[in-house]
Amino acid sequence: NMNFLPGIWWSLPLILVWATPPVTSSWWYMGAVGSSRVMCDNVPGLVSRQRQLCRRHPEAMLSIGRGVAAWTAECQHQFRRHRWDCNALERGQRLLGRVLLRSSRESAFVHAISSAGVVFAITRACSQGELKSCSCDPKKKGSAKDSKGHFDWGGCSDNIDYGIKFARAFVDAKERKGKDARALMNLHNNRAGRKAVKRFLKQECKCHGVSGSCTLRTCWLAMADFRRTGDYLWKKYNGAIQVVMNQDGTGFTVANKKFKKPTKNDLVYFESSPDYCIRDRDVGSLGTAGRVCNQTSRGMDSCEVMCCGRGYDTARVSRVTKCECKFHWCCAVRCQDCLEVVDIHTCKAPKSPAWMART
Repeated sequence: NMNFLPGIWWSLPLILVWATPPVTSSWWYMGAVGSSRVMCDNVPGLVSRQRQLCRRHPEAMLSIGRGVAAWTAECQHQFRRHRWDCNALERGQRLLGRVLLRSSRESAFVHAISSAGVVFAITRACSQGELKSCSCDPKKKGSAKDSKGHFDWGGCSDNIDYGIKFARAFVDAKERKGKDARALMNLHNNRAGRKAVKRFLKQECKCHGVSGSCTLRTCWLAMADFRRTGDYLWKKYNGAIQVVMNQDGTGFTVANKKFKKPTKNDLVYFESSPDYCIRDRDVGSLGTAGRVCNQTSRGMDSCEVMCCGRGYDTARVSRVTKCECKFHWCCAVRCQDCLEVVDIHTCKAPKSPAWMART
């Protein structure tokens, strides 16, 4: 489904949050194949370098749209049990913009995962023959050797280097116009996201020979499922390093000397995150009022943590689930529909009238 906002361009990831009317996939496609200049000139928030790339590669914009869908879903999956759940993308697009205007851990993660999403989408489009400017990895030809012996490069190796090159040129273009600390932070996290996709490139092989023996092998390189990248960046989010600018403004030093210097794979941030307990447009917080919490958990999704100590309401609901599933030869699983009654716990809203003025 390509009914994404063309207002996804504001430095990417604010690609997704610029407040412009949604357009249909047919409009976007007609623009891409008809007049890329008209299409690209009407996308708000692009810097000149991004407009040039858009005009030169209009079909790539469709791929980037798929990348947006992929990283948005992954961001929401990774934060599903947290007070800030990345759903500002759907429930209040301007709120994500507020989050990204802060130099917080959440901003670091969104920049990294969105940059990774563009790499993944462009690389996949190359392999599927959807882009005129690239195809399978041209370097993976001839014979090679690994721990299992000799093999021939064949099939279609994912052209990850092209995906990274395109993503760097397009995504980083906005940040390169700025020389401030936030731009430097965003460039660092964008690069960490790109590197994360390449980290999970894996070699796949097909055996040829008598009775399927591996006397001959044909191999290619393929990207892993995007979830691998998301899980990896989630770990980097949890271990993100707070930094301050160098005195000469060319790089970072750790804010706390007890921590190690960040590598190119680490996420970095400047500002501490708000607690996201109450709705506050200034910091991009939707609050946790009405969020479902887990009464038995001791983690971030527990009712105590999720509801910020405000308490929670409990509602008893009935729902239909699949039960008594049995395997039938061959080859089906048949289940019955069972009605179960469960308690759903949702966080109470703050009682203080002061929070109302901030919504």
